[in-house]
Amino acid sequence: MVDLRQYAPAAERNRQPILSVLKQVLPAAGTVLEISSGTGEHITFFAPELSHLQWVPSEPQALARQSIQAWGEALSADNLRLPPLDLDVSVHPWPLKGESISAIVNINMIHIAPWEMCAHLMAGAEQILPESGVLYLYGPYKQGGKHTAPSNEAFDLMLRDRDSRWGIRDLEAVVALAQQHGLALIKTVEMPANNLSVVFQRV
Repeated sequence: MVDLRQYAPAAERNRQPILSVLKQVLPAAGTVLEISSGTGEHITFFAPELSHLQWVPSEPQALARQSIQAWGEALSADNLRLPPLDLDVSVHPWPLKGESISAIVNINMIHIAPWEMCAHLMAGAEQILPESGVLYLYGPYKQGGKHTAPSNEAFDLMLRDRDSRWGIRDLEAVVALAQQHGLALIKTVEMPANNLSVVFQRV
């Protein structure tokens, strides 16, 4: 039998620090939508650790959805919704089929996508989150227009070489965009490897 699970080394390194922040900022009950679930390693780690919440994975790439499905079947968590949604943030409305979403988690997407995808993410969050609903972002950011570490600068150059539309975003620009969509910054948390957790709340 073919194992369709994919592995991302970064996911295993950062999942515990991310979980520690999620425990602080996610609601006491409800459903969490993960946008761009990738391999599925994050959400299948979070679901059993945060069993009071329902978890909905989503991913636009078919091969990645197969990986998410395989990880989910290996986990067999009652609070993980399968199959993962085929969700592209740029296609509105998102295919939630009436699902009531309390929070959104998005890890390592906005720097590996064109800037307009960040705008689509914020617009979607504005549409589906209730008042006080949480949007959690994780990844590297520039602050004050400058990189926070030489490793981030090198990573940014590599991303832009791969696709000129990609790149590490200015935190201030992301916050300003969020505010345009009714999302207020409530917390930033310094994370390992020069990353940030950035937490917004729907107002």
